[in-house]
Amino acid sequence: MNYQKKTVYDVDVNGKKVLLRCDFNVPQDKDSGAITDDKRIRAALPTIRYLLGQGAAVIACSHLGKPVATFDAYVKKQVEKGKKAEDLTEADWIRSNKKLSLSPVAVRLSELLDMPVAMAADTVGPDAQAKAAALRPGELLLLENTRFEKGETKNDPAFAKALADLAGADGVFVSDAFGTVHRAHASTAGVAAYLPAVSGLLIQKELEIMGGALEDPKRPFVAILGGAKVSDKIGVINNLLEKADTIIIGGGMAYTFIKATGHDVGTSLLEADKLDYAREMLEKAAAKGVRFLFTVDVKVTREFENTEDYLTVDADSMPSDYMGMDIGPKTIRLFSDAIRGAGTVVWNGPVGVFEFPVFSEGTKAIARALAESGAITIVGGGDSAAAVEQLGFADRMTHISTGGGASLEFLEGKELPGVACLLDK
Repeated sequence: MNYQKKTVYDVDVNGKKVLLRCDFNVPQDKDSGAITDDKRIRAALPTIRYLLGQGAAVIACSHLGKPVATFDAYVKKQVEKGKKAEDLTEADWIRSNKKLSLSPVAVRLSELLDMPVAMAADTVGPDAQAKAAALRPGELLLLENTRFEKGETKNDPAFAKALADLAGADGVFVSDAFGTVHRAHASTAGVAAYLPAVSGLLIQKELEIMGGALEDPKRPFVAILGGAKVSDKIGVINNLLEKADTIIIGGGMAYTFIKATGHDVGTSLLEADKLDYAREMLEKAAAKGVRFLFTVDVKVTREFENTEDYLTVDADSMPSDYMGMDIGPKTIRLFSDAIRGAGTVVWNGPVGVFEFPVFSEGTKAIARALAESGAITIVGGGDSAAAVEQLGFADRMTHISTGGGASLEFLEGKELPGVACLLDK
């Protein structure tokens, strides 16, 4: 995949309208609708400020949550949840979608930018068209949730063109929502068929840092993969075996590798249909001279719960009625030693059941080891990013990716539709 894409620095936006795809899919309080974490909004500010400063009129768009685009689809979904179709009305459907309006985002943007932010009542309808037409250089308009339109997730050309038309014949499309670039949606990829498309500053940073780590890493290059299932990371392991010097496997996926080497894993998470794959990966690593490390001791419990009633045992001696919940002290030392000598470290996924405080120690130890390593450190979203932030190590990481699924597919070496559609340098 070509990571060398044109950016906002490579196009003249003065006096033009720019359609800017952001990632404003922010968490909200389910009762009040108040935004509980505005990091994604803040992440968009450098690009927005740059574009406004260059004399552009900015039309921002984003999705939020998973609204149901048609009343029929809403009814079907509610019936599946046990509701009666005859009890459902279009008012119910409209009310459910209103909870996913981007209006609170417009308010927060206005506060952060200290300027008015116009909010369209629709995405490409009459209000959006009128407000986009009236928008002047240095002004910002936010469209309503792109997923209110059924054409968004289907990458419908008609909806993509309607979005592009808001920017006019000499408009520009700027993609700055890295968390969505693995999806071929109308607002992430489709619009690039109708407007010249470049990356914003956020995506530029993701491509430069993550692309650089994969193409020309400072060595030794260590990749840490955690999470629940081997099947989720097959492509990543395959790709990294061609690039990394050391691969570290933790979390639930480690038990499949432990079992593949002939040891019982009790009632731990196990993908029996991936045992041959695990053996194949171990053989491939040995043949390529890639160091392949996985859990050597484990905190185990009888039940999947946050309990102090656990044992720490060697990974080759797990009791048959216990399940693995976190890496033990020997594994923490083993993994930390590998990280300590690294030039580049990429980390994706927790190494234990991080949501249970008792079993978050392994993941926290990995975060600490990265912070103290002196290496180029790249953290791929999700629980790994949460651990880094909770411990106060975020400012000691080289880069924390803003895209969970996107960063995973990036590590797999997959072509990302929302990146592939951008103009090459």
